[in-house]
Amino acid sequence: MVAAAAEVSTAATASSSPPAEEGERRDESESDGEMAGLAAVLDFDMLCASVALSAERRKAGAALAGAAGDCGGGGGGVQRMWEGDVVLDCLDDRRIALETSCCPCYRFGKNMRRANLGSCFLQGMVYCILLAAVLISLIAFSVTRHHIYLYMGIGSVLLIAIYTGYFRRRIRKQFNIRGTESSLDDCVLHLICPCCTLCQEARTLEMNNVQCGVWHGRGDTICLGSNGAGNKAFAALNKASLVPVKSPGLCGMDRSSSAADEQQPLVPPDQLEQV
Repeated sequence: MVAAAAEVSTAATASSSPPAEEGERRDESESDGEMAGLAAVLDFDMLCASVALSAERRKAGAALAGAAGDCGGGGGGVQRMWEGDVVLDCLDDRRIALETSCCPCYRFGKNMRRANLGSCFLQGMVYCILLAAVLISLIAFSVTRHHIYLYMGIGSVLLIAIYTGYFRRRIRKQFNIRGTESSLDDCVLHLICPCCTLCQEARTLEMNNVQCGVWHGRGDTICLGSNGAGNKAFAALNKASLVPVKSPGLCGMDRSSSAADEQQPLVPPDQLEQV
């Protein structure tokens, strides 16, 4: 009897163990499926986040490049122009015209310093040496009548035109100023009328507040301790007009009214007759 009971209990345990094992396996498979789904969702979220981050980085890089182009003078698609005509507007700023006529070396050096194309002293010294070579050659030719000095003077003049024309072209390219692709026009302008051409370059750089190669534009022009006629005219044009404004009376219960206001009817008599 005892043996039979043991066999019956063993059989019952054996018959009940497969469903329990199947339940455990089902729970394990469900948990594995949930983990796999969670991992897939996390992978998709990470992919979306990485794509969004890369897009934001590209946008930020493009914005920084555009800002650097605007500030640095490249301007991208912004097509700028020279301030005034070379000859007709030469006397618009008399201070610049006087500096260019009396000391073109100093004016050229200041232009190069504003455009960040070299030191003012170095560029002015080079221009001064070339001018001195022209003057010495002409004086030597007038004294000795040797044609070699005349050729040296002509060569020095051409060298000045090429040198200044090269830097005029660099200014045009740096700030995207309208002009031809060739440097020949710039050299010809400095050869025919060097003072007027220097005046145009100086007007463009000063009126647009170019400092250390950065084109600030007319909107945020800063006057740096200069009392020239051009700056005075600019300040007069941009002077704020003062308009007196009368403050309205206080609308309160304790406002004092005159006798005329108290006797004046609220509705005009004409409207009363029409009614």
